Amino acid sequence: MEDLVSSGAALSRASSASLGFSFTFTGFTPPPQDITSSAELPPFSDDENTMDIEAGTPRKKLMTEPTLPIYLKFAEVKYKVAVKGTPREILTGISGSAAPGEVLALMGPSGSGKTTLLSILGGRVTGAGAVEGCVSYNDEPYGKSLKRRIGFVTQDDVLFTHLTVKETLTYAALLRLPRTMTRQQKEERTMDIIYELGLERCQDTMIGGSFVRGVSGGERKRVCIGNEIIVNPSLLFLDEPTSGLDSTTALRIIQLLHDIAEDGKTVITTIHQPSSRLFHKFDKLILLGRGSLLYFGKASEAMPYFQSIGCTPLIAMNPAEFLLDLANGNTTDVSVPSELDDKVHMENQNPQNNTKNDYKPSAQDVHEYLVDAYENRVAYKEKNKLLDPLPISDDLKATITSSKREWGTSWWQQYSILFCRGIKERRHDYLSWMRITQVIATSVILGLLWWHSDPSTPKDLQDQAGLLFFIAVFWGFFPVFTAIFTFPQERAMLNKERAADMYKLSAYFLARTTSDLPLDLFLPLIFMVIVYFMAGLKATAAHFFFSVLTVFLSIIAAQGLGLAIGATLLDIKKATTLASVTVMTFMLAGGFFVKRVPPFISWLRYVSFNYHTYRLLLKVQYHPVPDFLINAIPLDNGVTEVAALVAMIIGYRVLAYVSLRRTKTSAS
Repeated sequence: MEDLVSSGAALSRASSASLGFSFTFTGFTPPPQDITSSAELPPFSDDENTMDIEAGTPRKKLMTEPTLPIYLKFAEVKYKVAVKGTPREILTGISGSAAPGEVLALMGPSGSGKTTLLSILGGRVTGAGAVEGCVSYNDEPYGKSLKRRIGFVTQDDVLFTHLTVKETLTYAALLRLPRTMTRQQKEERTMDIIYELGLERCQDTMIGGSFVRGVSGGERKRVCIGNEIIVNPSLLFLDEPTSGLDSTTALRIIQLLHDIAEDGKTVITTIHQPSSRLFHKFDKLILLGRGSLLYFGKASEAMPYFQSIGCTPLIAMNPAEFLLDLANGNTTDVSVPSELDDKVHMENQNPQNNTKNDYKPSAQDVHEYLVDAYENRVAYKEKNKLLDPLPISDDLKATITSSKREWGTSWWQQYSILFCRGIKERRHDYLSWMRITQVIATSVILGLLWWHSDPSTPKDLQDQAGLLFFIAVFWGFFPVFTAIFTFPQERAMLNKERAADMYKLSAYFLARTTSDLPLDLFLPLIFMVIVYFMAGLKATAAHFFFSVLTVFLSIIAAQGLGLAIGATLLDIKKATTLASVTVMTFMLAGGFFVKRVPPFISWLRYVSFNYHTYRLLLKVQYHPVPDFLINAIPLDNGVTEVAALVAMIIGYRVLAYVSLRRTKTSAS
C-alpha cells in the first residue's frame, strides 16, 4: 500500500480512463465537455505552449482522450535459447511492474537482455527460445485484443523511404484508427500528432534512407513514435529510442515519453547510456547485468540503494555511468564493499607467507555480489508488492481478455489504402531516370539492329524470330529480378505492421501485387512502341495490340515467379541465386536455342513462360507459322499458350501467398 500511495498521482491520472470505459474500443472523438472527469485530465504537456527544443519554436498541445489503464506485472521471467545444442539462459528470473503514468527504464550493458525482456513484455518475442514466468496485464494474461492497445517502437526505424512524414502518419491513421471515425477525423488526428511531435517543419519531407536524403535522425525517431501513439495506446514500448541521437534530441524524446505517460499511459523503454538529465526523467528503473536483476525500484532511489550495499562513486559522475560500471563489473573509481573485498582476499590469500596481496575483484565477483545483495535485501519485498490486488474493477480487467481481433478498417478499405501507399512508395524506383534510360536505350539498340527487317526469306525470317525471342526473354528476365526483392525488403515492415494488427495478410498481399501492375506495364509499353515500329513488324493496330498483350502476360507471369521465390526464401542472396538458375533454365527450354531436346527433359518447355510467350509472338506476326520456327510442335489458335500463362500468373501468386502465410504462422 505504501507503493500505491506513492504513485497516487499516476493512479489519479489513470482514473479517468475507467470512467470513460465506453470509449475504450474507439479511443477517440468524445468532446471534453461530455466527460465528467475531463477537468481532472492533465494536459499532454506541463505548459500550454511547450517549446520544441530542436526547432526552438512553440509546439501545439495535444488534448488526448481517456486511455484504458493497464498495469503491467512480471514475475520470475526467464528466457532460454539453444546455442549449438547447448541451452543458454538469456534472462534469469526478472520481476517488476509498471503502472499507468510511469516511465519504466530498462538499463544495462550490451548483451544484458534488455531488448529480450522488452519483447517478452510487449508480446513480440520471436525465435525458438523458451519463455518462463508470469506476465500479466491488469492481472490477466496476454490476448489478441491487447495488440491494438500496445505501441511498440523498435530500435531500427522501420519506415518507407519515399513517403513523406505526413503521408507516413496519415496511412498509419487510416489503417489503425477505429472505423467509427471518418477520414477527415483521422487526418485531423494526424495533424495533431505532427504538431505535438514538432514535425510541422518537415511534414512534406521524405523519410529518406541510405541512398535518399530525408529527415534527421531525431525527426525519424519521432515519426516512429507518432506511428504508435496515434492510436492512443495504453502500453508503449520503446527499444533504445535515443540511440544515435545527440543529448539535446535525446532529452526531447524522453521528455515526450514523460508527457505521454502523464496522460495515464504506461511507458517502458530500454536505454543504453543516458545522460544525467535523462536519468532523472525516469520514474522506475530496472538494472540488468548478464541477464540477472541487479536493481528494481524508483530511479531516484537507485543511488542510495547501491550506497547502502557499499558501492559508492569515488568521484563525481553521471548516475547512469556509475550503474553501468557496476553492471559491467568495473570497480574503477568505485568503492569496493568490505564484504566483497574480504571475500576476494580470502580466495586469493597466499598460504605460504599468510599475507594479503592487493587483489581487485573480478567482474564475475562483482556481479555475484550485486545479485546476492538484491536477492537478500530487496527482492522479497518487491515480489510481495506484485501480489497486491490492483485498484481497478473486475469489468476493467475483463476488457483485455477478449480473444477477438479488432480491425480498424474493413478488408476493402485496407486493400485501397495499401494499394495507394504502394504506388506512392514505389513510383520513385519504378519510374527512376536510370530505369527509364535503361529501357529506352535497350529498345533503341534493338530497333537499330533490326531496322526495318524483312521476313521475306527464311534467313531474314529467322533473324526476325530472334528479335521476338529476345523480347520474350528480356521481359521474362527483367520482372523476375525486380519482384524477388519485394517481400525480403519489406519483411521488417510486414512483421512490424502485422504484429500491430494493422491489416490482414490477404489485403496486403493483393494490394502489394496489384499496385505494381500499373508501374510494371508502363515501361514495356514504351519499349514496344519503339522496337515494334523501328524493327518493321506488322504495322496494324490488331497485330500491335496482341503483341503488347502477349508481353504483358509474360511480365505478370514472370513477376509471379519472382514473388513466389522471394516469399518462399525471404533472403535476397538465396532468392537471387535460385531465380538465376530458374530463369536460365526457362530461357534454354524456350524453343529457340535447342531444337532437339531429349525426351526426359523436354517437359521443361511447358513450365517456361519464355516458351509460351515466344510461340504467341510468332502466332501474332506470322500466319501460318513456319515449322522450323516452332520445332514441329503444332501451334493452333494460341489458346493453350494463353491458358498456360494465366495458370502461371495465378499459381505463382497462390504459392507466394501460402509461403507468406506459412512464414507468419511459424513466426507466431
